[in-house]
Amino acid sequence: MDFTPTEEQTAAQGLAAQIFGDLATHERLAAAGTGTDTELWKELCAAGLTAAVEEIGLLGLVLLLEEQGRTTAQVPLAVTCAYGLLAVAEHGTDEQRERLLPPLRDGTAVATGGFPARDGLRADGEGRLSGTVPYVPWLRDATLVLVADADRVLWIVRTADPGVAVTPVETTAPWSAARLTLDRVPGERLGPAGRTGTSTGANSVTGAAAYGAVLAASRTAFAGLQAGVCAGSLARAVAHTATREQFGRPLSTNQGVLLRAADAHMDTEAIRVTAYEAAWRHDRGLPYAAQALTAAWWASEAGKRVVHAGQHLHGGTGADLDHPVHRHFLWGRQLDAYLGCGSEVLEQLGQLLVKEGSQ
Repeated sequence: MDFTPTEEQTAAQGLAAQIFGDLATHERLAAAGTGTDTELWKELCAAGLTAAVEEIGLLGLVLLLEEQGRTTAQVPLAVTCAYGLLAVAEHGTDEQRERLLPPLRDGTAVATGGFPARDGLRADGEGRLSGTVPYVPWLRDATLVLVADADRVLWIVRTADPGVAVTPVETTAPWSAARLTLDRVPGERLGPAGRTGTSTGANSVTGAAAYGAVLAASRTAFAGLQAGVCAGSLARAVAHTATREQFGRPLSTNQGVLLRAADAHMDTEAIRVTAYEAAWRHDRGLPYAAQALTAAWWASEAGKRVVHAGQHLHGGTGADLDHPVHRHFLWGRQLDAYLGCGSEVLEQLGQLLVKEGSQ
């Protein structure tokens, strides 16, 4: 395994770091409230970073999301790429890719996904979908939603279609989330059973297997986002403890502070390297279901520890709801639960390993 980024991935990550660093300031984030920073989203798309994901792969996306997580920038980058660009590119038909990818590349369309599936949706024989998904991130911004029915078949739903109800939901992290309710909405099946063409993506599979592939890719992507959230939280804690003095010396000279920060650093690196491994295997067409679950477990369990440590190391300042580190805490806790909390993911990993061992 070699996780060294390619020249294209490094360039994309550097550009993302510059844009997020310049525009995702504390003042802009505070002004955005629970909404999306539309100007920042336009800047990312104009710079070609969304379109680049098809070329730089899932590992490249993980690198971009690390930079987003460092600043907790409020843009639908993870969902548009994981549930839109990569899902359609890998599992859509030729006709679907030709039609759906261009607006996703330039940002005129925003995708999200009702994942993981909770048996809340059903499809009739005519492909009409009914049911409710209680929480979908960035749904208020989305034009397309990727959902799975009870049989884990993937469907594309347009939020502007009749019968689609989007009800805002406030969550820990300000992700423009909403509840999705469908009432006999005509869905477009993703893949060979869609309108025309055949599915020819490098990682293309059909039916329930496609659902599993998209879920694994999204878990890997959000693990990368969590790595950035944790890195940003830790960087703020280090800066605070290095300058804040107590009893005539910086807090960072206390052994307890050093050990807590060191543990948080190791946890952050564990999230990062497991996300890199899963993404690397995905991009090379290797099996990576176990690696994606491993990355998700570290993102949930270790991510929770890191953002708690970051807030704790700020002392009373960390309890200030307006302090930047509190935003990292909220994002980290949201990512802890999204796509499966640690115990749930660990159970799935155990079942997968038992299944593979019996084959």
